[in-house]
Amino acid sequence: MTNNRHSTPNYVRRVEIIAFDRVQLLDVAGPLQVFATANDLAWRQGSPAPYVLAVVAPKTPSVETSAGLGLVVTPLPRNSTAVDTLIAAGGFGVNAASADEALLGWVRRRASQTRRLASVCSGAFLLAAAGLLAGRRVTTHWTRCGELARRHPELTVENDPIFIRDGNIWTSAGITAGIDLALALVEEDLGRDMALAIARQLVVFLKRPGGQAQFSTLLSLQQDSDHFGALHAWIGQNLGADLPVPDLAARAGMSDRTFLRRYKQATGCTPAKAIERLRVEAAQRQLCDSRVAIKRIAVRCGFGSEETMRRSFVRVAGVLPQDYRRRFSP
Repeated sequence: MTNNRHSTPNYVRRVEIIAFDRVQLLDVAGPLQVFATANDLAWRQGSPAPYVLAVVAPKTPSVETSAGLGLVVTPLPRNSTAVDTLIAAGGFGVNAASADEALLGWVRRRASQTRRLASVCSGAFLLAAAGLLAGRRVTTHWTRCGELARRHPELTVENDPIFIRDGNIWTSAGITAGIDLALALVEEDLGRDMALAIARQLVVFLKRPGGQAQFSTLLSLQQDSDHFGALHAWIGQNLGADLPVPDLAARAGMSDRTFLRRYKQATGCTPAKAIERLRVEAAQRQLCDSRVAIKRIAVRCGFGSEETMRRSFVRVAGVLPQDYRRRFSP
């Protein structure tokens, strides 16, 4: 918890972060530090602290994070305590927390009183279990997007964004994405200048380039041995070229048949499927970060034609390229 040496503004922006046993440490500490830094910077400028912060949990006086570090927490507040922003953290303990009916009841009641509801990483499972995300566009850690979609078909789960805002509900991707989310919340509250000052103080991007897809495919293709790490790096630098199996096998130092067998064993997918996913994600970044024509992006990323890219987008991302750009481009 932060040292509350700041004065309290007339409008109290109380931020509560929900923790539980085996919570992910950075899901709590990352957003907490963003808001605490806002208080620090305001104090240095002689202004009242814009936030009052609390880490709350059904178990007190402490919870043990999945890293083994204990966090001092406060009890779940009574409903009479005003709250501005309620954030559900994630972590290995989120499944048990999502089955805690008493906690879910409190989350529902508390959410009805808050101006803004958010989740970090797998904290989306807690909000979904409480019935608070039905009909919403949401995201979570890239490794659990498929699971969230299967368990809660009433949600529209998107696996690329760092965070998503749907009305007054914000959800973020894995772990450090909670910092991106908190910076966006501060920007909404206090303006871009304050959010940028916090980002500089913490030495992070105000808006990091790309989405979590830039990490997800390469990471999901890696295994403990990572025999194909160098090959994947080379593919990522040559997506615009033809990438036939004989060329890939030669670069891996294997026969075509051995390469196909070992690649499937190591990654769980064929080389063609992996390259398609990598091309789609490269195109997603260009769609978000540039105004380059879709036809040109298709050529740059190795699809050859706009129609081929369109079909790959539907298979991999479930959305057309132009719709993806419309949703996520600044």
